[in-house]
Amino acid sequence: MQIWVDADACPKAIKDILFRAAERLKITTTLIANHTLQIPPSRYIQFLQVRSGFDVADNEIVKRLNVGDLVITSDIPLAYEVLCGSGHAINPRGELYTQDNIKDRLNMRDFMDTLRSSGIDTGGPSALSSRDIQAFANQLDKFLVKHR
Repeated sequence: MQIWVDADACPKAIKDILFRAAERLKITTTLIANHTLQIPPSRYIQFLQVRSGFDVADNEIVKRLNVGDLVITSDIPLAYEVLCGSGHAINPRGELYTQDNIKDRLNMRDFMDTLRSSGIDTGGPSALSSRDIQAFANQLDKFLVKHR
């Protein structure tokens, strides 16, 4: 199993948790982004920079994904593709995407997108809280214990 990170919008606190997990458990963790990122020196942590463009990083993750791999993303359409490819996905707030919840998340995302397209201000997601960071760390640990 590998961990893939949709790193363009991944918060630093979440990346730090992933870096520690990669080292502790010796799991290859690859961050994919369209801009340069600083990563700690490690044989388990890699960075792949892709060209800028809509869904370029997402498409690269899907292309490289193997059955059973874990993807960290807040991008719901990417999480859906990961699940369709027999991978697993967790968002930076600690929600494990599953076959049972992904369709509802996609529907809500599309609904909110429709509202925004019609000029309604829906606001954005709240800032990542310490509770969210803890939820992510707990979900990641629970997932890794179960799937390693």
